[in-house]
Amino acid sequence: MNFNLEAMKYKVHHFEIKMQEDEQKLEHFLNGLRGEVVSIVPNVKPIFRPMGATAKVDFLLIIEKR
Repeated sequence: MNFNLEAMKYKVHHFEIKMQEDEQKLEHFLNGLRGEVVSIVPNVKPIFRPMGATAKVDFLLIIEKR
């Protein structure tokens, strides 16, 4: 068998985000990428409060295939 394997190149972007405020900023960033977005991985941080626990996303890792 003869395989033509191209070396795939990926770039990982670290994107700081405030979920309620940065929707337009994220949309602009994603539309400005040259390659294909393969995955978006949120960093979920638990927050413990007297009324109970919740979670917050403080940044995203965006994997781009070039």
